[in-house]
Amino acid sequence: MEKHIERFLRYLELERNYSPNTLRGYRSDLKEFERYIRESGLNSVLEVDHLTVRGYLARLQLNGLSRATVQRKLSSLKTLYRFLHRMGFIEADPTASISTPRVERRLPDFLTVEEVDMLLSAPREDRPIEVRDKAMLELMYSTGVRVSELLAIDLNDIDMSEMTVRVKGKGRKERILPFGEVAKKALERYLEIRDRMIPAGSNCRALFVSDWGRRMTSRNFRQRLKIYTKRAGIKKKVSPHILRHSFATHMLEAGADLRAVQELLGHSNLSTTQIYTHVTAERLKRIYDKYHPRA
Repeated sequence: MEKHIERFLRYLELERNYSPNTLRGYRSDLKEFERYIRESGLNSVLEVDHLTVRGYLARLQLNGLSRATVQRKLSSLKTLYRFLHRMGFIEADPTASISTPRVERRLPDFLTVEEVDMLLSAPREDRPIEVRDKAMLELMYSTGVRVSELLAIDLNDIDMSEMTVRVKGKGRKERILPFGEVAKKALERYLEIRDRMIPAGSNCRALFVSDWGRRMTSRNFRQRLKIYTKRAGIKKKVSPHILRHSFATHMLEAGADLRAVQELLGHSNLSTTQIYTHVTAERLKRIYDKYHPRA
């Protein structure tokens, strides 16, 4: 890829602390855009003007891509060109005058409290790997962290006496999150057997380690989650993020303050958290329609 794109991706990784998944998304979007500008006779992203960008967006729409996908790809370009402009590589940002297409915001899926109970009860206590998995799932639901944040937790980030965990979020922002008694018990049980899961002499600092004694990966986590979803008999498609959605939805349904939930989730904008108020409102309306005699 062009050196200016590689420099931008390094900036996102090292300065903004973007997750590997997010970086892969940016790389894929920008690689596709780079192919387009080469086909258009340009040699560099620095030669692009607003007409080139508009032509690219038109191509995406003609190819049948959804509004949400076009919006994401334009967002990648806007972030790239803001960086190039700020660094002095270009005099004007070719994406500045291009507005992002409006996309209807889809309400996030979530599990009911009963479904969460079924899922978190699925790991078996007599298997070390499942003791670890139980601790991971309990901590994730107890704190609402992203899967990348969960797996980045080190041993020294956990304070068992205070029942708090230090989490490194997007943009290297740290936050201290409380966790509950159930999660504490699951963690205590896991910490009793953790050392048996790593090779002798290993200095692995990760809280959650794989069968090979290394830090758990997102792929490992997803595979384990799939096992427990099936074992619990849950028919919904359960992703790591659905536990985060469930955490936020259940907190708000129980009367938690919206700004407190924003802080817990690590959202920089309140509008991102407000999507969960729509979820709870929709659910309340369904309950009302079902049970009120004059609904």
